[in-house]
Amino acid sequence: MRLSSLTPRTFAMGLVCLASFAAVGVQAQGLRLSGAPAASLSKALDGSARAVPGNTGVRSADFIVAVVNSEPVTNTEVRDRMARVAQSISGQGGQLPPENVLMREVLERLILEKAQQQSAREQGLKVDDYAVDQAAQNVARQNSLSLEQMMSRLAADGISATRFREELRNQLLLQRLREREVDGRVRVSELDIDQYLKEQRTSGDTSNMTLNLGHVFIAVPENASPAVVAEREARAREALEKLRAGQDFAAVVREYSNAPEAKEGGVLGLRPADRYPELFTRAVASSPKNTVVGPVRSGAGFHLLKVIDRSQQGMATVVTQNHARHILLRPSEQLNEGQAAERLADYRRRVQAGQARFEDLAREYSQDGSAKAGGDLGWAGPGAYVPEFEEVLNQLQPGEVSAPVVSRFGVHLIQLMERRQATLTPREQRDMLRNVVREQKLDKAYATWIQEVRGRAYVEYRDPPQ
Repeated sequence: MRLSSLTPRTFAMGLVCLASFAAVGVQAQGLRLSGAPAASLSKALDGSARAVPGNTGVRSADFIVAVVNSEPVTNTEVRDRMARVAQSISGQGGQLPPENVLMREVLERLILEKAQQQSAREQGLKVDDYAVDQAAQNVARQNSLSLEQMMSRLAADGISATRFREELRNQLLLQRLREREVDGRVRVSELDIDQYLKEQRTSGDTSNMTLNLGHVFIAVPENASPAVVAEREARAREALEKLRAGQDFAAVVREYSNAPEAKEGGVLGLRPADRYPELFTRAVASSPKNTVVGPVRSGAGFHLLKVIDRSQQGMATVVTQNHARHILLRPSEQLNEGQAAERLADYRRRVQAGQARFEDLAREYSQDGSAKAGGDLGWAGPGAYVPEFEEVLNQLQPGEVSAPVVSRFGVHLIQLMERRQATLTPREQRDMLRNVVREQKLDKAYATWIQEVRGRAYVEYRDPPQ
C-alpha cells in the first residue's frame, strides 16, 4: 500500500506558537461572510464586550451570537478563539487585523467548524482517546517540549488539559472528515504536471519554488532572560562557525539542534516554498545551494538554514529515501484504535525481545496489501506517505520499530529497514512533482468543498441581549 500524501491542515510546524495548535487560524480558506447580514452581525459582535449587568465588568456577557442548524455559537467561544488567534499571530511576528475584521473571521470559522462537526457525527466518524494522546505528544514534540512542559505552558495561557484535548479531538475529527470528503476528488494527470512546469518557467514568483532545507534549531525558553538569550545566540553562532569551517552538517545538527528532525540530520525535506514558514523562505530567498544562512531569530529561538536543494521548476535531483515495512490494523466495531494500538505494541515487544520477526507478524496479522511481502513498502522518498506516517518513519534509525501510529488508514507499526541518498531519475522526479501538484489541487478542492458545507448549513445570526 502506498499512502498518498495530504498536508495536515490541523497542525502547523512546531515553530508556531502553541496556541495555534489549539485553534485553527483566522483564515477560512479565502471565504468571507457569505449571506451574513452585515449590520446585524456587526451589532452582535460589537456589543459582545459589554459587561454582564450587575457585574464589575471583569467578564464579558455570554450569549448566543449565531445558531448553526440547531447548535449555538456563543460570545464566549468567539472571544476565547480571538484571544488565542491573536496570541498566535503576535507570537509569529504577524500584523493583527482590525478587531472587527478578526471577530468576523473567527465567527465564520467557528460556524464552519460547527457545520463540519455535525456532518462528521452524522457520518459516524469519531476519534478515540489513543489518537488524541498521539496528537498531543506530536504537538509537544514539534515544539521541542515534553508533554508535561507543554501542558504547563498551556495552563499558564489559561487552557486546561481537558479543554486542549477536546479541541484536539474536534480538529482531528474535522481532519478525518476532510480526508474522506476531499481526498477522493483529486487526480493528477501527466498534463497537470506539464502545465505546472510551464507556469513555473514563466513565473518569477518565489512561491513556485521548491526547497529542501537543512535546519539547526537552538531553542530559547519562553520569557528567557537577556543572558539566556545571549547564551543561546552564541551557541547558534558556534554551530554556524563549525559549518562554515566544513564540518559535516548532520554531525553539527546532532550536537546542537533541539528540533524534532535532528535525528535525521536536520533535513526538512523537499516541499513548495510556501509550505515553509515565511521566516525561512525570506532568509534563503537569494541563497544558492549549499549555503548556510543564520542565525535567524524567531519567537521560539535561533535557526540556521542550509539550502540543500532548490528548484524553480520543482524538480529535485537528490533526496533521502526510506525502505520500510509496516503492519496495519484497521479499526472496526470489534476493534477500536486503542485496542489496535495495544495489539501492535505487543507485536513490537515480541520483535524487540527476539520472539518474533517483524515480517512474519506482518504476513499473519497485517490488513494491508503489503502483508504477503511481509509488510514491505519498498523504497520511497519525501511525500510518498501521509504526514503522520512519514513523520514517525523519518525519526527511526535502520532496524528500529516505532510505537503504534494512527493515520486515516488505521493503526500502523513501522520498521525502517534502510535509508539512502538517491539521485532521482527523470521519471522519479516527475513522481515527486506529482505530490506538489496534488497539494495545490487539494487546496482548491478543499476550498470548493468548504463552500459546499457552508452553503448547506442554516445559519441564524443573533443580536446581543439589550
